[in-house]
Amino acid sequence: MDKCVFCGGKVSEERVTFVYDEDDKNFFVEHVPAEVCTKCGERTYTPEVTDDILRFAKRKDKPVKTVEVPVFDFVEKTG
Repeated sequence: MDKCVFCGGKVSEERVTFVYDEDDKNFFVEHVPAEVCTKCGERTYTPEVTDDILRFAKRKDKPVKTVEVPVFDFVEKTG
């Protein structure tokens, strides 16, 4: 088992949901293989997985599903 590059904790291989949120591009990628730190929760991905995620960001593939997500503005509610 490897160690986390950020905190030195142990990492485990897991399948995670990657959340992409940049500018007006927002999407999820489910079942992504990642090494997840059991101490701090940091996720790391292989270069191959990162390349695949970037392909999704460029919209090279058709999504398997589309979901509607409600969006709230915290400042508006509390401000």
